Amino acid sequence: MGEYLLRCPRCGRPQPPSALDCANDDSLLRTEYVAKRLTLREDLPGLWKFIDWLPVKGPLRGSGEKPVTFRSQVLARELGLSRLYISFSGYWPEREARMATCSFKDLEAPPTVERLMERKEGQALVVASAGNTARAFAQAASAAGLPLVLVVPTSGESRLWTTVPPSESICVVSVKGDYTEAIDLAARLAGEAGFVGEGGARNVARRDGMGVVVLDAALAMGALPDHYFQAVGSGTGGIAAWEASLRLIGDGRFGSSLPRLHLAQNSPCAPLYAAWTGSAAPQGSCPGGMYDDVLYNRKPPYAVPGGVRDALEGTAGTVCAISNGEASLARQLFEEGEGIDILPAAAVAVAALQRAAASGSVKKDDLILLNITGGGVSRVREELEIFTLKSDIEADPSALSSASDKSLVAEIEEILGRRAPR
Repeated sequence: MGEYLLRCPRCGRPQPPSALDCANDDSLLRTEYVAKRLTLREDLPGLWKFIDWLPVKGPLRGSGEKPVTFRSQVLARELGLSRLYISFSGYWPEREARMATCSFKDLEAPPTVERLMERKEGQALVVASAGNTARAFAQAASAAGLPLVLVVPTSGESRLWTTVPPSESICVVSVKGDYTEAIDLAARLAGEAGFVGEGGARNVARRDGMGVVVLDAALAMGALPDHYFQAVGSGTGGIAAWEASLRLIGDGRFGSSLPRLHLAQNSPCAPLYAAWTGSAAPQGSCPGGMYDDVLYNRKPPYAVPGGVRDALEGTAGTVCAISNGEASLARQLFEEGEGIDILPAAAVAVAALQRAAASGSVKKDDLILLNITGGGVSRVREELEIFTLKSDIEADPSALSSASDKSLVAEIEEILGRRAPR
């Protein structure tokens, strides 16, 4: 299984196997797996086929679909590209894609939940989400029977659904604020006794789970791509693609050059674009008016060692800002050409590729991987039963700001205790 060592890329020192931080600096820790060559475990389902490069001892049963990678015909022709491959994370039965929550967050949640379950500490997992992550963790936690607290901004409540009956041990806290305020509240809650945070970008299980996109694609293409396109909020998916590519170069069978990262954000609420280009930071009503507000994170892991900036510098990468109009037209182009609906964030990535192809930033014969991070929602609603998750608690963003303010903790504990099996 995924035998590994956690190491700090800055100081080089190994860290405890469940660590989220280096004891010496602020770097993102990185996994070093005993297995140096990528070997598919054909006896295991879904993403668990890549378990040798996942930081878990075994698969989480009942959870863990993988993306599908295919060579595009129609979209490639429309963009004038001859070697365009698409990684699709979502529900598309004709292509054997069965991520029922319709987002590549389904790659992050199962290894994160399994890794926590293996610690056997009996804590409730706290997850902040703008919606897509919450769906994935609700499904994975339900499969594992793990107590879960979802902290979401009110704007994300409509995205809270699953395709399996949700566990009774899930508590939804709706924050009267934006995604960043939900993240801050979740971090304070995770510091309370009996609760544990999933770690966000600092959790190697999340990053290595997302890295399966690149692993699966490299096997399908027979090589690492020249270019990698993805829409990002925090940029963690870009970091994951970079780290997975480094492992594949170490394998020796997929080439020796890193893919150039092309990360896309939704203007004008594009803090990573602002940081990378030195332009003015987003102001005003962000994330209001965005084509997809899941792409807005006010505190992305940009400058932290091993973070987004290092990934971009290491790959000669780019960040672009896509308008709502560009994203809308790109979504129509993809859906009409490829024949499946996609999430708004994925449309931003398509628009970035469309712009790059038109400008000549990518060439006709370049090997390109486009990460469609979510799709197939309309198919799921037609074919599967939907279970809606309702808010249990409405919380102010300032909750738990003082040491004496424990009312939210008590309310959550009461809800989880009331629902616990007897």
